[in-house]
Amino acid sequence: MATNKKTTLIAGASIVAIIIIAVSAYFWIKSNGYETTDNAQLDGNIASIRSSVTAYISAIRFTDNQQVKAGDTLIVFNTTTLQAKLQEAQAALDNAKANVSVSDIRSLASVENANASLEASKAQQESIVAAKANLDKAQADYKRAADLLKINAITQVQYEDLQNKLQVANAEYARAKNTMQSSAATSLGLSTTAKAEQHQVSAAQALVLQRQAELTTAQEYLEHAYITAPFDGIITKRTVQPGQYISAGQTLCALIDTKHLWVIANFKETQLDKLKPGQECEISIDAYHGLKIKGRLSSFLGATGSKFSLLPPDNATGNFIKITQRFPLRIDIDSSFETKNKPTVLFPGLSAFVKVKTN
Repeated sequence: MATNKKTTLIAGASIVAIIIIAVSAYFWIKSNGYETTDNAQLDGNIASIRSSVTAYISAIRFTDNQQVKAGDTLIVFNTTTLQAKLQEAQAALDNAKANVSVSDIRSLASVENANASLEASKAQQESIVAAKANLDKAQADYKRAADLLKINAITQVQYEDLQNKLQVANAEYARAKNTMQSSAATSLGLSTTAKAEQHQVSAAQALVLQRQAELTTAQEYLEHAYITAPFDGIITKRTVQPGQYISAGQTLCALIDTKHLWVIANFKETQLDKLKPGQECEISIDAYHGLKIKGRLSSFLGATGSKFSLLPPDNATGNFIKITQRFPLRIDIDSSFETKNKPTVLFPGLSAFVKVKTN
């Protein structure tokens, strides 16, 4: 009887041992195809909402920790000054456009005057030719008269008359040359004025572009008087109050994107040889027991976590103690989970456990 009991106990112990060995082998084989880490957390976009204008706050249209949609108005600034600047910029632009028209008309008038002066200068050159011909004839007549007077072939009166004509011809020729020089100088001056007026047109057109840019800036400032949510999320960390005077660039609040999340998992450097982008992952969130999230290893961050610290360690100084480094990897959460299977809101910063299937 005792022998039977002993045999039964041995058989039972053997069965238990076999079960333990089988279970251990199963879990060892199963775990051998995964790499895991509990040094992981959810991450997401956190936008710091800042002011683009300097003005007083008229209204705040949210409360702390409120869920908002993309495009919702969060803060409204007083727009009186901004609208006045917009009207001022519009008036300056209209004035600049009017100056372009005036400068264009002046330029055309100057060009016409320069062309007219040039034609007058050409006509004056013809007058010089005519005056020179009259002078040559008067000189020839005077020379013949002088020869005839010597032989008393003409009277003294006739000689003096031809002498006067020669003097008049000289004076006419000199006046024609002076007039031509004056006309040429006037034409040159009008041409220079016309070029200056044309440059003035270019300057007026450039001023229009400047005024247009100022108007665009004023319109942009007026649009920025209404702060809107750039994406869906939770608005929090409000640091301002209604009626407060805000400077451009000042932080107003923060918007947390709770819709598009990912996981930053820090694996040991000894695990990296088995990890590759594209591998499937299973993510557990400490805050929600039993919640399993599917994901996929997206990318390596490019350096160990110590290199991103404020004071990276320098192993070349002091006594060296080798410490296994952690390497951050990004794991994207399946979009199907984000849209259908999520039981509650997930928040950036929550702790997670990550298991990556390596084969």
